[in-house]
Amino acid sequence: MILIIFLPILLCISVGEIKIKMNNLYGENKEITEEYDKSLSVECNNGIFVGKLKENVISFKGIPYAKPPIDELRWKNPVPAEDSNKVYQAFFYGKAPIQKEFPFSQGSYYPQGEDCLYLNIWVNKNDKSENKPIIVFIHGGSYKGFSTSEPLFEGQNLVEKFPDLIFITIEYRLGILGFIDFESVEGGDNYKTSNNLGLLDIICGLKWIQKNIKKFGGDPETITLMGESSGATLISLLPLIEESKGLFKRIIAESGSLNLSYSKSESKLLTEKLLEKSGAKNIEELIDLSGEEIKELQKELNDYCNFAIREENILPLDLYEVYKSGKGNDIDMLLGSNENEYNYWIKSFGSSFSSNKILSKLSGELLFRVGIPILFESYYYKNMNDEDKKLVDKFLNSLNVKNIWKYSEFLTEIIFRLPVTKQAEYHSEAGGKTYVYLWKYAAEQKKLGAFHTLEMPYTLDNVGKYEFGTLENPEFEDTVQEMWVNFARTGNPSISKLNWEPFDTDKRKIMVIDEKFELIEDYKTEQRKLLEPLLKYNFNSNRNEISYNVPFVYKNAFAAISILLILIFTFGKLIK
Repeated sequence: MILIIFLPILLCISVGEIKIKMNNLYGENKEITEEYDKSLSVECNNGIFVGKLKENVISFKGIPYAKPPIDELRWKNPVPAEDSNKVYQAFFYGKAPIQKEFPFSQGSYYPQGEDCLYLNIWVNKNDKSENKPIIVFIHGGSYKGFSTSEPLFEGQNLVEKFPDLIFITIEYRLGILGFIDFESVEGGDNYKTSNNLGLLDIICGLKWIQKNIKKFGGDPETITLMGESSGATLISLLPLIEESKGLFKRIIAESGSLNLSYSKSESKLLTEKLLEKSGAKNIEELIDLSGEEIKELQKELNDYCNFAIREENILPLDLYEVYKSGKGNDIDMLLGSNENEYNYWIKSFGSSFSSNKILSKLSGELLFRVGIPILFESYYYKNMNDEDKKLVDKFLNSLNVKNIWKYSEFLTEIIFRLPVTKQAEYHSEAGGKTYVYLWKYAAEQKKLGAFHTLEMPYTLDNVGKYEFGTLENPEFEDTVQEMWVNFARTGNPSISKLNWEPFDTDKRKIMVIDEKFELIEDYKTEQRKLLEPLLKYNFNSNRNEISYNVPFVYKNAFAAISILLILIFTFGKLIK
């Protein structure tokens, strides 16, 4: 009872602090009609943009790469920004995509709007070389959250450390504006690409980069896409889209692969809910909704949002098969996963309640202990045939850990590690240069291990800006970043003190990233072989199918009812 009373207070304090911090970062870039510092400006096709200098790095924030996707352009393909010779500030991030606010995502508290198609560039002023390698980072967030304004995604530190590097982040549409199927809606025939507008936004951003990046000193032939979670999936999907051909040379995909996508049938629920909640009967009535109404609908429908959709128009139905056929084999790939990916949700559940470390840990583990078995039984186990259920039972029984950690290990394997491995297999077999890593470095997170997202503060050189806490380790950070940047430069992550051999289906060599870096062969062979048949289900962490009509609830009725009451009280009354 005491926990229930104090959680709302702590949550409100935490949220208030984040809102103040993010609002202080916001501003609107305006046209400059007076004198300006030409040494901080770059002339692009759609304007002259003036950046800000911090230490040795110039940042250009909030550059529009497309027209605002509002009014008649809502749910339409991005339209490239119009040519202009006017001078504009590039001081502030553009608006965050419309999304639900979450305490563990600072970027979700940045001012939001439909007009969100902007990109941000960091360049080192002291490096005068031409044809610099470029990393374009695509953020994750389950296709419904986060934004480029997230402090963790800033390029300042990385470009300060590696002066020859240009770092770029691209914003794209999320949720009901970025990934929704209108096939069944009256008037939907004119919106056949609404399924994957977020992907088309990124392609539009990459075309802007191809057109303008030489003016910043960058090499349009040496562009590496880097993404995490759903961002890693998006950049893994781009090689399969003909329109993206020639826009980039390499990808670094962290903890995300082809399975983090939806089938057409899975995508229908969001459309039904949108029509139900909005009262709209056709596309015209949806277009007539105001921006504020769209914001409220996104908050209400957050839990039903789609991933990228396999629909034959933009994306093929069988993504693995297209990789197997050799599509995209001209792209160099660095792919990987973390040792304990699914333990992240203990952290994120807890952070949804409180910024207090003790209460966050208690509430997070309580929700995880109840929620994960329910998710496992109502979605994964329910959708398997009897033979595959036996494989899962054998896998779980082989693990020398308690039940909650068994489920986490299974989900880590089936949602993250196996799909990444299969993507690497097919790309390598088709002749593509492929490197694979396993991230085991856990810093101070000894109990939770190397969970989802934990690698980002190290690879992006933003250790102090990570929401869940990390330990500084300069030697480790330098080594990881040098490997990532060297891959962006050359297509090979090897460095002077570490030789990283490519992955192939014979030796299956992967780099284990821990306090000690080690190249090993065929990690967890038996686990992989045991669960590999489950890849055919395309399990993607779809929580829409969760049902409480499962054995775990019957056996633990009191605990389940208690946690449901906490959820209903806290989320229903407070966050709403």
